[in-house]
Amino acid sequence: MKQDAQSPQGEDVPVLVVDDVEQNLLAMEALLARPGIRVLTARGGVEALELLLRHEVAVALLDVQMPEMDGFTLAELMLGAERTRAVPIIFLTGRTEEPQRTFRAYGAGAVDFLHKPVEPQVLLAKVGVFVELFLQRRQLRERMAELERVIRLNETMAAVLTHDLRTPLSAISLGAEIVRRSAESETVRQAGARIRSSSARMARMIDQLLDFSRIRSGMLHVEPRPGNLLATCEAAVAEIRQARPEARIDLDGQGELDAEFDPDRMMQVFNNLIDNAVQHGAAGVPVGVELDGRAPAQVRVRVRNTGTVPEQARAELFTPFRSRPQKDSAGLGLGLYIVDQFVRAHGGRVECCSGTGGETVFELQLPRRVPAAG
Repeated sequence: MKQDAQSPQGEDVPVLVVDDVEQNLLAMEALLARPGIRVLTARGGVEALELLLRHEVAVALLDVQMPEMDGFTLAELMLGAERTRAVPIIFLTGRTEEPQRTFRAYGAGAVDFLHKPVEPQVLLAKVGVFVELFLQRRQLRERMAELERVIRLNETMAAVLTHDLRTPLSAISLGAEIVRRSAESETVRQAGARIRSSSARMARMIDQLLDFSRIRSGMLHVEPRPGNLLATCEAAVAEIRQARPEARIDLDGQGELDAEFDPDRMMQVFNNLIDNAVQHGAAGVPVGVELDGRAPAQVRVRVRNTGTVPEQARAELFTPFRSRPQKDSAGLGLGLYIVDQFVRAHGGRVECCSGTGGETVFELQLPRRVPAAG
């Protein structure tokens, strides 16, 4: 073997040639060697397998007739190993093969079958194709690795940044509330109220960014415990009414609404859905919230408001940063995405139906017990 199998391959593309005749190896090496290509040679199947353990090759050129282990057997071993399964194989043979042997070659994973003496230009063209594909795969892997690194870095930075924003934001909100309550001037009180409202909106955005970071990094967990979904929904409605005094919300519960769920996550699900319906529904028309616990194994929740969502927009409602039905929406476009992920974590699902009767309805189907996978 001419090459040192332990030497680093750098940026060169390895091409493997397996033949039991030394002169054939020298001829193939002379033909294929050029800048950017490193020719690995082996005199038999065992030696070839050792090379394949050390190198990721662009293509393997295998002689069919070899002692101890022929080319077909080597190809079958390569096909059976995860590391070498995708390596393209070109068989080289010095005799005219029967159709059955040709079929066996392709069955062993061959992409081509050439007869010696091989036409140099034909072989160079075929090897060149697989070298180019190898380089493209390498570049794609490098870009994907870099992209994943950037995404992880961005998510980490978002989590740290949003966490560190909480303390000053709490101080701003507290100061605005003090101004709103103690100021003698109505103008100052209104300014304090606006600051407090803006602080609350920013706090919700921070919560959404934190949840988004947890979801994308695989750190989202639910902690289910026995509770009452109607009571949790009533608490969410109370919060929305406090933030939006003009909101009209009709809440109705039927059947048995006790279940096992994460109260904090489910509170956020109700809050996001109902607040979204209030924001995008017709002014003065109540938002309907229905909890149906009459089924033994699950609870259905429906949130309805007037207005419709175009079919194209419905396909992206639960996609992050694309779920804002209106361009002037004050949110980040994460609310419905977070709803979908939280509901999935509970083993349920959420669907949107829009257009029937001029209404938009979001329906949640929640199991009474969170599956173990949650």
